[in-house]
Amino acid sequence: MATTYKTLGQVESTGTISTYDTLYTVPADTATVVSNIVVCNRSASAQYFRISCSDTTTPDNAEFIAYGTAVPANDSIPLVIGLTLDTTVKYLMCSATSSEVSFSAFGAETT
Repeated sequence: MATTYKTLGQVESTGTISTYDTLYTVPADTATVVSNIVVCNRSASAQYFRISCSDTTTPDNAEFIAYGTAVPANDSIPLVIGLTLDTTVKYLMCSATSSEVSFSAFGAETT
């Protein structure tokens, strides 16, 4: 089994909290550990974000790991998380109240 450490995904929010963006999708025959997620607010006012891990691109209530969490103006929130994903729970989804919020995920894929 080979392990590759990498940037798993980077995405800018659509700016609609109820519209989810796919930050990362687990490839076939792969297990992934998401070690860090960074939420960056590039705007001059506080914004709110959501993050979920899901088996579909439309998360259920039980699948959220952050919901309505504030990120201060011109600031970032690093999440050290150790989240595991595989082909059954394979989507890392995110959304925010502004298109000036971006998300980055870092971790390792094992194939």
